[in-house]
Amino acid sequence: MTDLFSSLRLRDCEVPNRIAVSPMCQYSCDDRDGMPTEWHRVHLGSRAVGGAGLVLTEATAVEPRGRISTHDLGIWSDEHAAALEPTVAFLREQGAVPGVQLAHAGHKASKNRPWDGNEPLSPDEGGWEALSPSPGAYPFDAAPAMRKADLEDVQTVIEAFRDAARRSLDAGFEVAEVHAAHGYLLHEFLSPATNRREDEYGGSFENRTRLVREVTAAVREVWPDDKPVFVRISGTDWLPDRESWDIEQSIRLAGDLADLGVDLIDVSSGGIHPDQRAPTGPNYQVPLAEAVRERVGDEVAVGAVGGVTEPEQADALVRNGRADLVLVGREFLRDPYFPLRAADRLDSEDPEWPVQYRRAVR
Repeated sequence: MTDLFSSLRLRDCEVPNRIAVSPMCQYSCDDRDGMPTEWHRVHLGSRAVGGAGLVLTEATAVEPRGRISTHDLGIWSDEHAAALEPTVAFLREQGAVPGVQLAHAGHKASKNRPWDGNEPLSPDEGGWEALSPSPGAYPFDAAPAMRKADLEDVQTVIEAFRDAARRSLDAGFEVAEVHAAHGYLLHEFLSPATNRREDEYGGSFENRTRLVREVTAAVREVWPDDKPVFVRISGTDWLPDRESWDIEQSIRLAGDLADLGVDLIDVSSGGIHPDQRAPTGPNYQVPLAEAVRERVGDEVAVGAVGGVTEPEQADALVRNGRADLVLVGREFLRDPYFPLRAADRLDSEDPEWPVQYRRAVR
């Protein structure tokens, strides 16, 4: 058995291998109500059939104004949780650990779908007023309806994450991930590039990280002690020529989050500003995860994501101690059975192809 197919124990949750489906927006809810559809059930379920150890939902909005687009998944009501239950149950039946990514889009909200133009929508067009730590900090081509989050908004957001976590637990999810990356609301508060506030949520590192810490504490408070909480961060903004979020701040935040009971830091990057200068290619974000793991890996597990397309590549990340978990995104869109093919290529006996498929692959 290779390291890629060794289990990962986080609290009382045992992920059967080190391959996770990274959250990937599908923009496939009907009627702009945030309810899951058969697309979500098949999309997530097929990756569980394909052998993923952990399957994370797309960014799932904790309140209606927290959606990126009009067709994003949500979990702001009990009805959303109930609608997700069958999908969660199916993931578990296939041997995968079901996880939910809890998210708020902040000032990147209220857009139409990427294939419809990815353009901001006004309230008259079916959009809504988006929240921002500091309106005007992000150079939109077309300015959406937006306002600065006041302290009441901040408390509403914290409670929305808390309530969404409670509903996620009711739906049967085993892992809750707080989305604090990719230029969405929590990342907007973290980064000096977008946070120009002068109150207790802006300015110093302590103040800029306050909302992420308060949201994480709220989620951890309602999430059972035997189940893990993740936080996804952008390791860097990739904005070297301006004051911004960087890997040293990420390492410091990771330690603070570990103290709050976070079990894994999911290290991605960028998304905060169109001027970012991000590299591309295989493992392009792995050095960020590796840096976090080297400094705080004895306190919290670390996940790596970005440009992982080959079984040997994923296996080496775990075997060489660069990450504890490998999150795979686009390769799972190309091949839902990536873990099973990886197991065959790496001569692993586990996981087994589903009995329904074995006569075609053995």
